[in-house]
Amino acid sequence: MKRMFAVAAVMTVAAPVGVAPPVSAHEGATGIVETRMHAMKKIGKAVRNLKGMMADEDDYDADLVREQAKIIRLHAGKKMTQQFPEGSLQNPTHAKAEIWSDWDRFSELAHQLKDLASGLELAADNGLMQEGQSHMEDMMSNGSPSLDALGQMPADGLVTMMIETCSDCHRAFRARKP
Repeated sequence: MKRMFAVAAVMTVAAPVGVAPPVSAHEGATGIVETRMHAMKKIGKAVRNLKGMMADEDDYDADLVREQAKIIRLHAGKKMTQQFPEGSLQNPTHAKAEIWSDWDRFSELAHQLKDLASGLELAADNGLMQEGQSHMEDMMSNGSPSLDALGQMPADGLVTMMIETCSDCHRAFRARKP
């Protein structure tokens, strides 16, 4: 009898822990808002992984660069814009209404991110920018470079450009987290 009470007591204490839903930053998000929040989280994680590798030549891994660039590419461009149907501002989204009032700019940044990620996949074997290497400014001064031109650039230069693209988009279209 004592054993039954002990087992029941343990089950009563343990049961809520076993069935509690996971707590996340996206708690309460549903539908397309939840989908895009998860996609943005994957992009953010890939960018952080890339940024860490770009700081030290000893940490650089071309295969990992390609892998992280692919993750970003798969969530950018049209895939990203499709996750922002007009008016999808349900909490806990951080999207701002300006996305739809300036859709062309939002779409341009989403596609620019995809192009840069595609270029980074090609440029992964180029490694980091060498001291004195400054041809990036020349390539960028002619407007949007071709995929071939992006593939010729140093990987860290492309990562910097991707981060700038993300920052431009966040400044214009993402509300600050509470």
